[in-house]
Amino acid sequence: MFVDRIDAAQRLAKALAQYRGQNPLVLAIPRGAVPMGKIIAAELGGELDVVLVKKLRAPFSPEFAVGAIDESGWAYVAPDAREAGADEVYLAREQQTQLALLRQRRAQYTPARAPIDAAGRVAIVIDDGLATGATMIAALHSVRARQPRRIVCAVPVAAPQSLDAVAPYADELVCLEAPIEFYAVGQFYRSFNQVEDEEVIATLAESRVAAGEARAS
Repeated sequence: MFVDRIDAAQRLAKALAQYRGQNPLVLAIPRGAVPMGKIIAAELGGELDVVLVKKLRAPFSPEFAVGAIDESGWAYVAPDAREAGADEVYLAREQQTQLALLRQRRAQYTPARAPIDAAGRVAIVIDDGLATGATMIAALHSVRARQPRRIVCAVPVAAPQSLDAVAPYADELVCLEAPIEFYAVGQFYRSFNQVEDEEVIATLAESRVAAGEARAS
C-alpha cells in the first residue's frame, strides 16, 4: 500500500493540505512517525514536535497493547485488557515502568527546551498507523490538555475498529486507508525499517533550525 514512511507522509500531507498556511503544530508519536512529521510539517508550513506516549504491553505478548500512558501519568486501558491477562496489579506496575521510560525519552529528545506550546493552534497528531489505537488515544488526550484550537488525528492506515475507538478524542480524523484485513501496521509498507533514537533527535533538531530560519526570513 505504501512504499515507505516517506511515501505515506507525502500522501498524508496532500490530504492535510487545507491546513497549509495556518502554522499547524505537527506532533509525531515516536519513533516511526517522526520522519513523517518532518515532511508533513515542511509541506504545510508548520512546526514539528513530539507527543510522548508509551503503550502498556500485554503480559504474555509485549507487542500487543492493552492500553497506553502519557507523560502526565494518565492512562488509557483497553476494554479487553483483563482478557489479555492484565489485571490491576500488573497494570499498575506496567504504568510505572513505561512512565519512567517516557521521562528518559523526554530527556533524550528535547533536553534543552519545553514542548512547543499547542494552545490556540491546529495540532495534527500523526503516527505511521493504528493497530489497537491505544497510543493514539493517549496522545490525543495529552494534546487536548494543552488547549489547541483543533486536534486532527492523521494516519496513513488503520484498523477500522481502532478508528472508532480514537474518534471521540479528536476533532477530525484523516486516514488514507482502513482495510478490513488488518494484522499489523508493517504489512502495509514495502519498507518498514525501525527508526532509532538518534534519528529522532537529529530530525527534531533539524526541524527546529528550519523553523527558525523560516521565521527569520
